[in-house]
Amino acid sequence: MILSSNRSHFDGSCAAARIGTLASLRGSIARIEASSDAAMPNRVALGHAGADAMLRGGLAPAALHEVFAAGHQGGAATGFIAGLAGRLSARKPLVWVRQDFSDRENGSLSMRGLAELGLDPRLLVTVRAADVDSGLRAAADALACDALGAVVLEVWGQARQLDLVASRKLTLAAQASGVTALVLRIAATPIPSTAETRWIVRAAHSPPGNAASVWGAPRFEAELVRNRHGPVGRWIMEWKCDECQFSEPSAYPQPVAATPAHRPHQAQARAGHRLAS
Repeated sequence: MILSSNRSHFDGSCAAARIGTLASLRGSIARIEASSDAAMPNRVALGHAGADAMLRGGLAPAALHEVFAAGHQGGAATGFIAGLAGRLSARKPLVWVRQDFSDRENGSLSMRGLAELGLDPRLLVTVRAADVDSGLRAAADALACDALGAVVLEVWGQARQLDLVASRKLTLAAQASGVTALVLRIAATPIPSTAETRWIVRAAHSPPGNAASVWGAPRFEAELVRNRHGPVGRWIMEWKCDECQFSEPSAYPQPVAATPAHRPHQAQARAGHRLAS
């Protein structure tokens, strides 16, 4: 009788503890769901209304974001992640880590091309890594420097080193320093990671018309396949080189000369004079 009575008392205490734990978890979930209905704080808007709405205001800084593309879409993916880096770096220096293999397969980064996208090549530091392990170490070291705006790690092909553990290390480094980590994977299959977002990017078709009329802003078919704080989606995103942001594609694109990269202040002054007149 004594053993039976103690056991009943013990079982009752365990049940009460479980009920209390479940109630605490339900409360935590309710608070998370309530806060997720509003726009997330400290977000960096991309400029594209549909994508920013899905992202609850934009991309999270000081986090890890991934961009994937097929091998023949390497150029489009490079332009897309350069746009993300431009939005997230906020005119701070940007470190771009690339494998030597990427140079052979995808070509070298063009400073003139980055300038045409609106990025300042003077703020870009490129690092060439002999292999994936060297690239990971270089990216982790760069993420520890809080003077940077973002770090891009570009890896070509499948790489077993870029597993869940490696992505977790990059995420923790980004959170500690406040520097955003962007991983560009070309000709690779997505695997589990700690990334806030994951994108699959392709070059978008130009609008119908002759060659002269369709020359304009770069267009990307961007598919958001992972979003830790909301739903996913797929959009045609157009990069506005002068504004350095993404947007909805123009309905009637017209050829417009880009702002000279070495004289942006003169172009802005002329624009202000025209508006005043």
